[in-house]
Amino acid sequence: MKIIFMGTPEFAVPTLTEIISSGHEVVAVYTRAPKPAGRGQAERRSPVHEAADGFGIPVFTPRSLRGAEEQDVFASHDADLGIVVAYGLILPKPILEAPHLGCLNLHGSLLPRWRGAAPIQRAVMAGDTVTGVMVMQMDEGLDTGPVGLVDQIPIGPDMTAGELHDKMMLVGADLMGRALSAVERDSLDFTPQAETGVTYADKIDKAEARIDFTRSAAEVHNLIRGLSPFPGAWFELDLKGSATRVKVLRSTLAEAPAGTAPGTILPDLTIACGSGAVRLVTVQRQGKSAMDAQTFLRGAGELPERVS
Repeated sequence: MKIIFMGTPEFAVPTLTEIISSGHEVVAVYTRAPKPAGRGQAERRSPVHEAADGFGIPVFTPRSLRGAEEQDVFASHDADLGIVVAYGLILPKPILEAPHLGCLNLHGSLLPRWRGAAPIQRAVMAGDTVTGVMVMQMDEGLDTGPVGLVDQIPIGPDMTAGELHDKMMLVGADLMGRALSAVERDSLDFTPQAETGVTYADKIDKAEARIDFTRSAAEVHNLIRGLSPFPGAWFELDLKGSATRVKVLRSTLAEAPAGTAPGTILPDLTIACGSGAVRLVTVQRQGKSAMDAQTFLRGAGELPERVS
């Protein structure tokens, strides 16, 4: 089939690779425009842009797809199908309808749970024990289209959002490959999403990343792993007379003696919470690389009794 691929981050690259390796013709790749990055503010192309260049596929980076000119260019590719994986732009109706068979989207949740921008992080932050990837037919709503295929993925009690992301992008690529095979056989059937159980995965706000140790240990642990590796949940610690930000990239649930005040620092870099405690396994001190708890403790000197 002739396919237009639309995606931006690393998450989308395995699906693009799977489509090409399955023998389909990717006639165009659409991705977000390069952005200034790094100290020199040089323009950095998206991971999908880099991959498409490596495959020799024409790349398009419109700021919007709402204009008639961009819609005409899109339609001129004469594609059979559009495949969308974390593209980042809203697709208006003329774009959705331009490919002969419409557009399919790979979404990282068990819809209708976690529609929206950050389904992987929100699932972990909420303490979900299972999630999945779905191939759905796109419509004009926000992740509201009918579902064609689904694979469930368990979320382990200490799994981070980064680990789930890496597993999900490979499972998703395979799922999309199977979906395309079914499309070719005219055997991909779609089921409308349930009308109950709808939740929304809003973008992560920076204010959410500060750890509140008055919350339960389970909530703190889920926040830490849900924001690892980016943007990273953090707290402040008074080290050698200076308030220092410490990111927590990995933690486990622990116990605290009854009556211990939230925020109290216990042995082995364990922090008491509103109920229970979390042991910090991997941390990143401001301006330093990530390190295990014992390495952190050796370099931190005498710790205060409580976090700031």
